[in-house]
Amino acid sequence: MKIAFRCGVQAILAVAAIASAHADVVRIVVDGTINPVSAEYIDRGIARAADQHAQAALIELRTPGGLVDSTRDIISKILASPVPVIVYVYPTGSHSASAGFYILESADIAAMAPGTNTGAAHPVLAGGTMDPIMKEKVENDLAAFMRSFAGKRGRNVEVAESAVRQSKSFTDQEALQQHLIDYIAKDPGDLLKQTDGKTITRFDGKTAVLHTAGAQIVDYDRTMKEEILEFMMDPNITFLILIIGAAAIYFEFNHPGAVIPGVVGIIFVLLAIFALNLLPLRFAGVALLIAAFVLFILEAKLGTHGALGIGGTVLMVLGALLLVDGPIPQMRIHLLTAIAVSIPFGLLTIFLLNIAVRARRNKVVTGARGLIGEVGVAQTQVRPRGKVFVHGETWNAYSEAGIEPGQTVRVTAVHDLTVTVEPVSVGASAGSTLN
Repeated sequence: MKIAFRCGVQAILAVAAIASAHADVVRIVVDGTINPVSAEYIDRGIARAADQHAQAALIELRTPGGLVDSTRDIISKILASPVPVIVYVYPTGSHSASAGFYILESADIAAMAPGTNTGAAHPVLAGGTMDPIMKEKVENDLAAFMRSFAGKRGRNVEVAESAVRQSKSFTDQEALQQHLIDYIAKDPGDLLKQTDGKTITRFDGKTAVLHTAGAQIVDYDRTMKEEILEFMMDPNITFLILIIGAAAIYFEFNHPGAVIPGVVGIIFVLLAIFALNLLPLRFAGVALLIAAFVLFILEAKLGTHGALGIGGTVLMVLGALLLVDGPIPQMRIHLLTAIAVSIPFGLLTIFLLNIAVRARRNKVVTGARGLIGEVGVAQTQVRPRGKVFVHGETWNAYSEAGIEPGQTVRVTAVHDLTVTVEPVSVGASAGSTLN
């Protein structure tokens, strides 16, 4: 019985070992800026790899950089990951710069495809130039951040720190020779073959052996919410959506009851606000956009022959350029986008506002209010009440002055179905009729 029991245990362990040896590798593809959306996606991908007891989480990384806070969030998840994390700069021709370099160095295994590059991790103050003291503080902080994990991962700390302090960049061969990465692999399959059987030391000091040669790569896709937010994390898209929403809401105010423009406008504006909340928003840009709208309204009311309208357009362009305080060009609104959106919007807004203001200033010519100022003829005595013929109709009339039949009258007020009239001279009557 004991022999049989031992044989059974050994068989179970053998099956478990085989299953472990062929466990999946969960692939997480990051192609774009590092932001809160990509941080959430990587976090969920690592959690999925842990839930599936995968051999590793493979992060295919190609990025120009991104936000420091999101980078810190991603690295904290990588360092605490229950499963080994492989970060792979792929495919050939791509790069992992700035924030991507930190993520690459934090991995259990760092790898690059031939023809890729990494580095240039010097901190940049979004939207301006740092003063010397602030520059030194930020630089020292991020250099210490790099040292906090690069050494424990077996990387060359001195060279890694040079990418932070001196903005150095490295090709795949240079990174391998200077011990910044562990492998150069032509594709994910080649990388898994090279890492098979490797014993790695996790960040917590424990060791693990990778069995990746026969592992199946399982893609972990973004959710619909993440796809939409990732699309909107482009500040140029967010600005365009914000302006379209504002224009739709304005159209609804000028055409009450249209409903659809109002609903679309509210949805677009809320989406833009949500995306801007995830981006490094600069309130000076918001203030400039508000000032631009004020100038557009004043242009329509005061009629300054375009002076205020041009000023509003200039403010809108400046507000757009300052709206998102991104640390890299990919996270800022481009000048071309700001001009291409602001000028047509300014012209359209001024045109529509002028139409609305003129319509409000025009004399009402329909309904009861349209009778005021009209000239007619008394059909009976009006002392103080009687009847007059005005605008092709006979009306009950009231007048404090005595009016004789056939006398010319002018309507001064309308109340219910009674018009208040006053007598006019023949000359005034003719002049009024000509008007």
